[in-house]
Amino acid sequence: MLPGMSEQPDVRVSVEVRFRADHSQPGQLPHGRWLFQYLIRIENHGAESWQVMGREWTITDALGRVTQVAGDGVVGQTPVLAPGGVYVYDSFVTLEAAPGSMQGAYLLRDAWGQEGRAAIPEFALAVPPEVLAELAQQPGRVLN
Repeated sequence: MLPGMSEQPDVRVSVEVRFRADHSQPGQLPHGRWLFQYLIRIENHGAESWQVMGREWTITDALGRVTQVAGDGVVGQTPVLAPGGVYVYDSFVTLEAAPGSMQGAYLLRDAWGQEGRAAIPEFALAVPPEVLAELAQQPGRVLN
C-alpha cells in the first residue's frame, strides 16, 4: 500500500475454545471460577505485511457484567504477518459467572505506518453439558 492510502487489512481471525475443568472451581451456577483456554489463529490474506500492535477485548459473563481489556501486542509479542502469513497463540480467561462470551479486535500497522483493525469474532465461553451433568451429580451441589 502506498503512503497515505487507506485500506482495511484482509486479516482474518479464528478462535477455538476449550473449557478447562482442571483449572476451574465451580460454585453454584452461574457463580464460581470458570477457566477457558482459547487458541487464536491470525491469517494475513492481503498483499501487504501487517504487524499486530495491540488488542482490544470485550468480555461478558453470565450476569451481564462487561470487562474491557486493551493492551500492547499479543502474549508479549508484536508479530509481523507477511502476505499469506499466519500467527497462532493461546491464552486463557476466567469468569466468575458462566457462560459468557468474548469478542474484540487486533490493532494493526503496515510498513508505511498506516493503521488498521482485524475483528475478532464473538465466541462463546460455555461449560460443556457433560461437565454440568457431572457437577449436578456431586453431593450437596445445586445447579440452577
